[in-house]
Amino acid sequence: MNFDQYDRILLRRMQLDAKPGLEALAAETGLSVASVQRRLKAMKAAGVLVSEVAIVDPKKLGVAMSFVVMVEMERERQDQLDAFSRQIQAEPMVQQCYYITGDADFCLICTARDMDDFQELTKRLFFDNSNVRRFRTSVVMGRKKVGLRIPVDDPDEI
Repeated sequence: MNFDQYDRILLRRMQLDAKPGLEALAAETGLSVASVQRRLKAMKAAGVLVSEVAIVDPKKLGVAMSFVVMVEMERERQDQLDAFSRQIQAEPMVQQCYYITGDADFCLICTARDMDDFQELTKRLFFDNSNVRRFRTSVVMGRKKVGLRIPVDDPDEI
């Protein structure tokens, strides 16, 4: 998919706040409502726009703790990696999961109400899984930047 300046404006705006209506996006880009609608539909169909979500303050919901967990697997057979990935996908306390290179096989970003809550998560995901060799946890001391925005200013970045 080729992106022009209008597509980049729409992508930038949608990453900041996906709530504005088509009229507001049209006014911001100088395009017609129909053109904005066609462009957004094409980006969704191409898989560029994956989801429109609300960002929630975890503390307001009593989820005060975050953790970075590095997980090392016993065996890296594809079926076992897939099984672990499915388990992670189904776990709401895991916000992000990355299959990585280096000393660990996976890096997880997890949330919990408190340490007891996190301990229950470790039992479910790690202690009860015979393919987890070890895991190392870092407690997040403070949220300094949270987001998933992709830079779209430079056409070469897309």
